[in-house]
Amino acid sequence: MEEKYRQQPANCIRVVLFGPESTGKTTLAKQLARYYNSVWVREYARIYLQEKWNNERKTCEPKDLLPIAEGQMTMENDYAQKTDSVLICDTDLLETKVYSEAYYSGSCDPVLEKYALENTYDLYFLTYIDTPWEADDLRDKPDDREEMFQAFENALKKHNRPYVLLKGNKKERLEKAVKHIDKLIEDKK
Repeated sequence: MEEKYRQQPANCIRVVLFGPESTGKTTLAKQLARYYNSVWVREYARIYLQEKWNNERKTCEPKDLLPIAEGQMTMENDYAQKTDSVLICDTDLLETKVYSEAYYSGSCDPVLEKYALENTYDLYFLTYIDTPWEADDLRDKPDDREEMFQAFENALKKHNRPYVLLKGNKKERLEKAVKHIDKLIEDKK
């Protein structure tokens, strides 16, 4: 049953855009997918929670986290089979774990935590909070950006994830990300 949270093997480099809400992850994911003529995995939590908001006017609850994790990994595993170059992930289960701990008094479902730590990626791009805040139905922590950024960076450090900090405008972030992905591609050859 828990297999649905496990990352399946694939012949591609996997990179994750990681960080607080409204820091340009989705914009960069689209840019990178276009640049590498590859695919990007959307953030399933946004799809799931927007539908929940539209239908019930309710926000995320702890019971939503495993369905979100399952949806994320289903999409990631599907898209990983569609490329042999670079898979751009707009999020991963470690990000869901960070949000769980931030919103629910430090707690995280043991199944979510297990796969957040077991699933692996070649590189994380930690997006900094130097982008303008953009409100929407789901974003709710405009005043906690520094605290949330620290939670994300601490998770990467604690779990020994390879990461690069991305700051600056869209062009600067794209150029830095491309430089690091190109190195991964070269090293894979």
